[in-house]
Amino acid sequence: MTLTNEHRSGEPWLVRTDRLELRAVCADDLAELFRINTDPRTWSHVPEGRHRDEETTRAWIGRAVKSWESFGLGYWTARLPADGTVVGVGGVAFQPASGFWNLYYRLDPAHWGRGYATELSRAAAGAARRHSPEVPVAAWIHTHNAGSRRVAARLGLADRGLRRDPTLGELLHLYTDRQVPPSGA
Repeated sequence: MTLTNEHRSGEPWLVRTDRLELRAVCADDLAELFRINTDPRTWSHVPEGRHRDEETTRAWIGRAVKSWESFGLGYWTARLPADGTVVGVGGVAFQPASGFWNLYYRLDPAHWGRGYATELSRAAAGAARRHSPEVPVAAWIHTHNAGSRRVAARLGLADRGLRRDPTLGELLHLYTDRQVPPSGA
């Protein structure tokens, strides 16, 4: 994996993995990210999270951009290098309420089952560890989201049990790359 354009002259981070090109999410990604986020299959584990209008996606992109600006790291739009096809979005964003890097991804169902979630997540966790090695990498995962739980395990994240997600307020499995206090998050 190579890391280039680390915010030089305002350029987004660019990461190339074995099969993906990852660029910082930006407003130009609206159409593709809206398409992915309106697909009910991408939200089967949390149907209420599905984006119903472009404004929801636009606001989400705004928060993602703000993460890059505020914390120097955020979510990427994931593309196939050969033709630029968008396969999904993901990365890490700092979660002030927990003090963790929050690992996140959402993939186009047409590209499920190819290992892209693991590849994208591995790049994100690595970037977080290089950027702020003292900050835990965490994934908040619903009990019934078996696919995401498998990805977290492949990354070496350990299930710390059910904890209250400080953003959603729900009891979710907290997977982290290191021990965190039981009351943590």
